[in-house]
Amino acid sequence: MIKFTIPGKCRPQQRHRVAKNGRMYDPSSKDKKQTWLQIAKFRPKMPLAGDISISLTFYMERPKSHFRTGKYKHLLKNNVSEYHSFTPDIDNLCKYVFDTIQGKHGMICDDSQICVLYAEKKYGIPRTRVVIEEI
Repeated sequence: MIKFTIPGKCRPQQRHRVAKNGRMYDPSSKDKKQTWLQIAKFRPKMPLAGDISISLTFYMERPKSHFRTGKYKHLLKNNVSEYHSFTPDIDNLCKYVFDTIQGKHGMICDDSQICVLYAEKKYGIPRTRVVIEEI
């Protein structure tokens, strides 16, 4: 089992772009490199090669409109949701994590190994919690 937390704002996978010279490129590649530098210390000696179960929890910052005003500005209003139901889309957030952890020097060989996925977007201190297990 591999567990780690990626600190900071959750990033979605951006769509690939075409440069002026006609070549395709990944606009998220620099962000993925920075993320990998933060989580590389959790990498196993050999990438996991079997069937994988992965659990992702994305914590997003609450908007100011969720909080009361005046003397009670540190308290949440009544009836605000625990879950984040706006952009970025959960599938793009997951794909960013999958692309970051895969490869010959990554944590898993390929994202096609992932057989079980549990993902949720919640409000909290911005971060991403990741749990990877071989089934």
